[in-house]
Amino acid sequence: MKSAIYHAFSQKEAEEFDVQHAGAQRAEAFVRAFLTRSMPRMSRQALEDQLQRKAVVLEYFTRRKQKEKKKRSRGLSARQRRGLRLFDIRPEQQRYKLFLPLHELWKQYIRDLCNGLKPDTQPQMIQAKLLKADLHGAIISVTKSKCPSYVGVTGILLQETKHVFKIITEEDRLKVIPKLNCVFAVETDGFISYIYGSKFQLRSSERSAKKFKAKGTTDL
Repeated sequence: MKSAIYHAFSQKEAEEFDVQHAGAQRAEAFVRAFLTRSMPRMSRQALEDQLQRKAVVLEYFTRRKQKEKKKRSRGLSARQRRGLRLFDIRPEQQRYKLFLPLHELWKQYIRDLCNGLKPDTQPQMIQAKLLKADLHGAIISVTKSKCPSYVGVTGILLQETKHVFKIITEEDRLKVIPKLNCVFAVETDGFISYIYGSKFQLRSSERSAKKFKAKGTTDL
């Protein structure tokens, strides 16, 4: 077995591979040192046994890379967003006609959400879908309010927060209507749905998981 492992190159092979002849003892020492470095967990006797019985796959040890802790980037706080006025609509952009394409997109969105608004569609189903839908782009009207000046205001919804609706009227006036103590009407292809703002004080992203009561309420 040793003669097969430590077979020396002939003169022709050494010249072909450009290898210098080394003594048998040096070659044997090199092989033993190499095996010891490659397989440090095995004793010398175990190495001899392995070489006599089967082929050996030399172990390869990799250094474990230390995981770097990723710093989570924090977004802007609500106070910072208000300070930067990120959601303010500039006066030159407060034009009703600019948002008519948004309203057309919203109508198509509602039609797809309700699987097509057909004459035989049940109003209860539309009402349930509308309460959880995104209302940005809808035309809403204030039908009742404890503040008489809000009644009759109609326009396209541009922004919705937890407590207010921001709408643009046909007169190009931006109105901020509180949800509290107001009732809103939303018309979609002939279907009119009423929203009680006092029960609707949620962000648009939170409404999708909200369970609304099937029975309506009449208080403002």
